[in-house]
Amino acid sequence: MKYMKLGSKPDVFQTEGSNIRFVATELATDIVISIGDVKFYLHKFPLLSKSSRLQRLVASSNEEKNDEVDISDIPGGPSAFEICAKFCYGMIVTLNAYNVLAARCAAEYLEMFETIDKGNLIYKIDVFLTSSVFRTWKDSIIVLQSTKSLLPWCENLKVINHCIDSIVSKASIDPSEVEWSYTYNRKKLPSENGIDSQWNGVRKQPMVPSDWWVEDLCELEVDLYKRVIMTIKAKGSTPAVVIGEALRAYAYRHLLGSLEDAVSNGVDCTKLRAALDAIIFLLPAEEGSVSCGFLLKLLRAACLLESGESHRINLIKRIGTQLDGASVSDLLIPPNTDENNIYSVDLIMAIVEEFMLQNSDSVKEKIQDDEEIVEIENVTSVSSTSKLAVAKLIDGYLAEIAKDPNLPLPKLIALAEMVSSLPRPSHDGLYRAIDMYLKEHPSLSKSEKKKLCGLMDCKQLSQDACMHAVQNERLPLRVVVQVLFFEQVRASIASARSDPSSELPSAVRSLLPRENGNSIGSSRSAATTTTEEECGVPTSSDINSLRSIRLANNSGGSERSSGSSDINKNSDDKSVAGKAKGMLMPKKILSKLWSGKTNAGEKSSSDTSESPGSVNPEEAKSTQSRITRRSVS
Repeated sequence: MKYMKLGSKPDVFQTEGSNIRFVATELATDIVISIGDVKFYLHKFPLLSKSSRLQRLVASSNEEKNDEVDISDIPGGPSAFEICAKFCYGMIVTLNAYNVLAARCAAEYLEMFETIDKGNLIYKIDVFLTSSVFRTWKDSIIVLQSTKSLLPWCENLKVINHCIDSIVSKASIDPSEVEWSYTYNRKKLPSENGIDSQWNGVRKQPMVPSDWWVEDLCELEVDLYKRVIMTIKAKGSTPAVVIGEALRAYAYRHLLGSLEDAVSNGVDCTKLRAALDAIIFLLPAEEGSVSCGFLLKLLRAACLLESGESHRINLIKRIGTQLDGASVSDLLIPPNTDENNIYSVDLIMAIVEEFMLQNSDSVKEKIQDDEEIVEIENVTSVSSTSKLAVAKLIDGYLAEIAKDPNLPLPKLIALAEMVSSLPRPSHDGLYRAIDMYLKEHPSLSKSEKKKLCGLMDCKQLSQDACMHAVQNERLPLRVVVQVLFFEQVRASIASARSDPSSELPSAVRSLLPRENGNSIGSSRSAATTTTEEECGVPTSSDINSLRSIRLANNSGGSERSSGSSDINKNSDDKSVAGKAKGMLMPKKILSKLWSGKTNAGEKSSSDTSESPGSVNPEEAKSTQSRITRRSVS
């Protein structure tokens, strides 16, 4: 903090209640200066020798035979006038960043110019501001904060512009050139605390981060902060990421930190809305300058504060371009007050729609080539990593909103279908969401359950998910059959692949999922899931495929009927018999399923588990005490 002392005489102003009296001489005071309830009893000569305005006011009061002069409209109030009066009497006046601007505006009001007296107060304050205050980072911020109560005087004096230029010039320089104590709130580095484990005893100048100024500017009011950031952006020397970090810090200080309490308690949110408007306006246009999570928090704030539709549209478009960087908790945005749902699903659907447009958006550009205009189609695409991340994100979000008892099934299905074309390593996330919805909505009809279960592909469930699904009493029976069937296909193919001489039939190979997560020969859409095939019932061709595997593994050996439990025990075919022993025939699978369903009351564990990972693998392999044989021909 810089100080300036003016004058050499001691302070001889005496306070009497709300009155201030000069008691340096025995001469009686001959003028009363009134500022609201405060009155100053002073002498005319010292004041009139330096203030042009007081000369006119005293002349006017003499004509009216009144010794009192009212200047209640002086900027800065009584404290600012006291500084000016002390200067007129030649007393010691201490100026600093907190009172210098008020004194400057008061001197301007009193017209204490150089034309009245050489070395007057205005000149000396201007020298102090230029040579000291505006050269100091902290003092420039303090002075800028004090301008709020001195409008429009400080605006007319260009003090605000000088402060902003001083702040921006310092915030825009290379951090390696920063040599002053540069922040109020920055935590000390480990080396500064002497606890750095890597410190070798040599004291080095700590590295100044590129966003060293961010926390300091959070002290400013929103209007001033907006002007500072706009000037920093216009200068163009500060990276967009640093500006984004500055906005994030300001949002947490003035918006997000108190938003929930203010809305729930019915507090006036005018300042919060002003902060939100400024932050959204100042967001850098560069992609990646702010995180997707921060944008979603701003969108949540816009919903809670019921801000304009333009804010939501802009944020939705921007979030859609970087949705892969969000988390499930970021998407859990509360709805408007007139909705019964727990979360605003429509808002997330709009964001997902924007992301999918980025995935398949094409832009036509016209380029002048000699004398012809060539039209080029510029196709923008999203990376496969982003697609995988968004698919996993929405699967997790579906599992969360499925807990909402008021969530309609068509809305859940619509959101799931929007990302059905995105690749997934597995459908375990979809299965978890489906299981959660079935648990929270036990009154679904059979057709509704079919549509819901049609969202997932049983061929893409992991082993843990399959084990959970087989024991899940909430799933339709045909879905469980499908899970068992494709699990058997996997086991059969794994056994067949262990024999290099055997070749998989094409019908069976078509049942395997591709490496990218999509099934070969399967283009089943979740939008059409009303037929038995779509519900996962194994067809006769699927069963014949299993039979062909078994025949191939027996190398032409005799095969007993499907109702027989004996296997060819020829000593030359022991290895083949060993493989066949590990393969359950579809008839045996169905028998096991029917037996398991009839004993559901004793061994059901699906009501106590919500995810595939919560199932004990040994329970899924428990032997049945009785196998009911049924024809599958």
